[in-house]
Amino acid sequence: MNISVFKNSILAIMSAALIAASNPPDAEEPFDITLAFAGDINFDDTQGTMATLKNHGGDLSSVIDSEYLRLMNDADIMWINNEFTYSLRGAPLNGKMYTFRANPDNVNYLHEMGVDIVGLANNHVYDYGKDALIDTLSTLQDAGIPYVGAGMNLSEASAPVYLKAGDITVAYVAASRAEKFQMTPQATETEPGILRCYDNELFLESIREARKNADFVIALPHWGTEYSTVLEAAQITGAKEYIDAGADAVVGAHTHCVQGFEYYDGKPIVYSMGNYWFNGKPLETMLVELHISGKAYKNPFKASDSLSCEIDDVKLRIVPGTQISFITKPAATHEDCRRILDYLESISVNVTIDDDGIVH
Repeated sequence: MNISVFKNSILAIMSAALIAASNPPDAEEPFDITLAFAGDINFDDTQGTMATLKNHGGDLSSVIDSEYLRLMNDADIMWINNEFTYSLRGAPLNGKMYTFRANPDNVNYLHEMGVDIVGLANNHVYDYGKDALIDTLSTLQDAGIPYVGAGMNLSEASAPVYLKAGDITVAYVAASRAEKFQMTPQATETEPGILRCYDNELFLESIREARKNADFVIALPHWGTEYSTVLEAAQITGAKEYIDAGADAVVGAHTHCVQGFEYYDGKPIVYSMGNYWFNGKPLETMLVELHISGKAYKNPFKASDSLSCEIDDVKLRIVPGTQISFITKPAATHEDCRRILDYLESISVNVTIDDDGIVH
């Protein structure tokens, strides 16, 4: 090959590469996925939730309305806060007012609820001590349900969990700052526990790691003042720090009542989802959905089976409802729905919520 032919070949290759980089192939695959979230649940057999379920013959749809169950099962990925420990071992922590422990067999209800991943970074997963936490981890592993925010050591507790929703890789990262008296231990290099975010340093590291490896990153803090809609300063500043570190959405839990919403840098913040099916108090609740749409296409600079994703739109939608007398159900009428939506608007930061539950 002479020099001019060689140069022309190189120029042709470079030109093709530039065209491919600036104009992805026409074979684009559109996607529209739903990530769903719900707040606190409680499978402790000594509590009213499970007693009510047993009084209804174990039919889950008798305590969590079938419409909510349908939406949970239809979601591409369903996350819920596991506000108890699975074990038959251990003793309640000394000095702790409320402790919750479920029979490991109850984990099967998660499958009926369509749950794909649970949060363990909370203030009840260690209620019965180290052995019960270890049993919780193994129970979820045996059930094939990933967990985030706790682990056998700090590396596991702080590691992002990556799940696929169609062509999108979604990362979940979770941490807790829920206790005035810190009785739930943070994991160490050699001991099991949770990831804490009283100091955000480790949590921010997890978010940054997730950002490098996922198309969409969700930060899941367990925080806030119980039964209060007033946001703590740590929630307001922390949510923004998580987004600045790479989170695409912040979805909080812990307060046992719903808190409001905010957008920061165009990204949604759900300050707390409150109770979902946790106790008998008459409270507003909600199922939270993130609807993510865009397109996936083959990247000419990656392996042939590797796809790149472009996210065009993220919509935050809520399905409002109530938890009353250990039964959770969506709002039955337009008036009930609008009442809850108006309430949520009133405790939010500069958002409006339309009749479809879309938070703007």
